[in-house]
Amino acid sequence: MKTQNNYNPDVLSCLANLSSDEVFTPPKLANEVLDLLPKEIWRDKNATFLDPVSKSGVFLREIAKRLLEGLEDQIPDKQKRIDHIFNRQIFGIGITELTALLSRRSLYCSKNPNRTEKLKYSVTDVFDNEQGNIFFDKTNHTWQNGRCSFCGASQSEYEREEGLETHAYQFIHNKLNDKIKNMKFDVIIGNPPYQLGDGGGMGSSAMPIYHKFVEQAKKLNPRFLVMVIPSRWFSGGRGLDEFRSNMLNDDRIRVIHDYLNASDCFPGVEIKGGVNYFLWNRDYRGKCKIFTHDEGKILESERKLLEEETSTFIRHNQAIPILRKVQSFRDKSFSDIISANDPFGFDVRVDNSYKRIKPDFKLKPSTNSVSFYYNGWKKDGVGYIDKSRVKKNTAWINKYKILIPKAWGIGNMRTDWLNPFLVGPNSCCTETYLVIGPFDNKKNAENVISYTQTKFFHMMLSLIKITQNTMKNAYAFIPTQDFSEAWTDEKLYKKYKLTKEEIEFIESMIRPMK
Repeated sequence: MKTQNNYNPDVLSCLANLSSDEVFTPPKLANEVLDLLPKEIWRDKNATFLDPVSKSGVFLREIAKRLLEGLEDQIPDKQKRIDHIFNRQIFGIGITELTALLSRRSLYCSKNPNRTEKLKYSVTDVFDNEQGNIFFDKTNHTWQNGRCSFCGASQSEYEREEGLETHAYQFIHNKLNDKIKNMKFDVIIGNPPYQLGDGGGMGSSAMPIYHKFVEQAKKLNPRFLVMVIPSRWFSGGRGLDEFRSNMLNDDRIRVIHDYLNASDCFPGVEIKGGVNYFLWNRDYRGKCKIFTHDEGKILESERKLLEEETSTFIRHNQAIPILRKVQSFRDKSFSDIISANDPFGFDVRVDNSYKRIKPDFKLKPSTNSVSFYYNGWKKDGVGYIDKSRVKKNTAWINKYKILIPKAWGIGNMRTDWLNPFLVGPNSCCTETYLVIGPFDNKKNAENVISYTQTKFFHMMLSLIKITQNTMKNAYAFIPTQDFSEAWTDEKLYKKYKLTKEEIEFIESMIRPMK
């Protein structure tokens, strides 16, 4: 007789994600995050917990499990223990009405834990309201000049008919329930929404919002703050520069677990640049323990987040001595020969449906026209545009230039390779590209391209670049070379006197170009 294997999965591990921006937290990850908190907190019957961005209720449920076990000696009666924990210790705010219902179902085993209804399935009857301690009150944006003054949402995108979800999250719109507003929390924990669509950028270029939840949580001054957020804040960028500076200078961050590949946390989900979760301890001052999760390996270090020599955060511990060796040569930065965005001044227009409108150009040359490289030229052919249309850097037109996309790869420097191309005199481009150069002769430009195709170049770039958007500042740590000669990895390793271990790190970090 065959033995029957009964598979009984946790339903919260089977939920489909709301979107790539509002991602359900798997129970396994939720427990790894909770492991950051001190063990004694689970034996404290006065400790209070808040998930201000509850989706499935997994954090609340797993907190309840731990408290039920930890408080058994103090409150032996199981029902009294449950009632105490649910009434006095655990609180949540749903990000939508649906997720609030789901969270109540996960925690109370009933979407409406109202004792007056005498519901059959609720595990507690201490509440005289339908929400229990998991609140949701529909919130509206506050529009000023086409944007929400609290979260920055676009009015054209999020001003919606009655009954539709507004994505105006209570926690960051000063709409806290009175009970929560007047409480002091020991722990604030959650996995907030990551970004808001604004009709323009997508993916890593869309408007981030997760940092606002972290900032609001700090204002409530909990003992501990634990959140799961994208790792894009490491390098700053759109709307994140002030947040990045505050975080890197905050010596209360005790632990960071950094996942280079987000699917290691959220199976099947792509989040460019990876994700991380951190422990912020109000009463701690000192260095941060950093755990880097990379293809099944975990590298640990304890250091300041902000490297004094670099004024930035270096994700890879092994890269720090390499960077210091390179900087000891005092070479100029490669970013000095890269243009700013929109190198020739072609303003990008957007129509009513938010489609980008290319500048007017022809596919055949005419008098006084210059070659024009735009997004799609490889398919439709090089364009031609009147030279008088060029608004910036007109002196570059008649020189050799290297064009590189301002957005490329998927934010994984193991597999991302920059694909530059050389254009001759009498040429320009749209804001799709940045310009390296310009150069007076073709040979120097070709030698620059040889340099950009080395693993050394890409490793130095990876210290800042973790998303598709790659503006000139992303190239700041790359040293400039003598471009009268071509460059290879072997020559670069020799120049900077890299050790065998440092070379092996670079070779393992950057895979060969396909």
